[in-house]
Amino acid sequence: MLYRGGDPRVAELAARVELRIAEMTDDTVAGIVAEMKVYGSERFVPVAELRRSVVDNLQVALRTLQGAGAPDLTRATTTGRVRALQGAPLPELVRAYRIGLTEVWRRVVDLLDDGRPGDLAALVAATTAIWALADDYAEALTTAYRGASTEVVLAHQARRSALVEALFAGGASTEGMLWDIARVLGLTVEGDFVVVVAETPALGQEPLDKVEARLRELHHESAWRLTPDLQAGVVSLRRPNAAQDVLELVGAATEARVGMSPVYSGLANTARALHFARVALSSLTPGVPGTVQFTESPLAGLVASAPEASVQLAHQVLGPVLDLPGEEGNVLLLTLRAWFDSQGSTNLTAERMFCHPNTIRLRLKRITEELGRPLSDPEHIAEVGAALRALNLFPGTDHLPTPPAR
Repeated sequence: MLYRGGDPRVAELAARVELRIAEMTDDTVAGIVAEMKVYGSERFVPVAELRRSVVDNLQVALRTLQGAGAPDLTRATTTGRVRALQGAPLPELVRAYRIGLTEVWRRVVDLLDDGRPGDLAALVAATTAIWALADDYAEALTTAYRGASTEVVLAHQARRSALVEALFAGGASTEGMLWDIARVLGLTVEGDFVVVVAETPALGQEPLDKVEARLRELHHESAWRLTPDLQAGVVSLRRPNAAQDVLELVGAATEARVGMSPVYSGLANTARALHFARVALSSLTPGVPGTVQFTESPLAGLVASAPEASVQLAHQVLGPVLDLPGEEGNVLLLTLRAWFDSQGSTNLTAERMFCHPNTIRLRLKRITEELGRPLSDPEHIAEVGAALRALNLFPGTDHLPTPPAR
């Protein structure tokens, strides 16, 4: 509730104190400059402007104490907003107002130093009024400051998000623009990076809470943006072989699906890395939490760079097996995948599949017949390997089963 005055004893004292406003102004300015470095250095406001502000605030306070009604808090509100935009610390601003009102209180004490009857009651009334007024100033100042600070934070976040989007879209078309983006985001232009994408659990909800702060604790700067379906960020790796640490951190921070790009050099290559991170995420089973980094295999990179063509290749090459009824097609695909993972060794494939090597040979023969592509021909092996990679990277096109663990 705003202080409105009305006590005649306080009004009479305020009128007498106002006669000493020049002296109070000098002492208040001197106290503020001496006690607070931000004002002594004139970082936010010149001393001449500070003096004018002190005079105005003292006059408003004294008029209010004399019964002029509710205090005019316009200047306090304006000061709070302007200083927030300048980055001045809030506690210092509140303290400056308290220094000024303390000077008023001291003059009241001086006037009542005679010890006449009723002086103590008048002092109590004046003290109560002055500090009630101080609370009004502090509340107005703080409310305005916090409101402006929120606007600054939101504007800063919006700008960072827009710059991250420019990186992801490949919008940093010139070196100068890239340097500007890196400077604002706190990243380097050169060096090693990874892109991380995490699936949002709900609209507007971050799956990786406080991830930027957590990465900073590991000495990795990062910048993030949130979309309805993904939280995506670019992470600057400040030490060698740090990608695994990043993957473990984001994996421990969420129960969502998380994909990470290969390590890449140069901030200008972020757009391509985002694509690889998305592909890595899409390779995880929908609805099942997990983290995976895109493989640095050249073949995987080639497949991921052309999703539509790769999926078309997969169905063109593996279509006869994919179209087999029941579990037969799944068994053959499992066998084919295990054979590639075993570097073409029938015996190792049999171990992975928990069956006899002759069974694997029969399945490989059936695969060759269905595909019409002998697995002894390097050209056909390359095509089948690329097709399997495409099915693995883009599982939405078909369900490629995972071979059993050894």
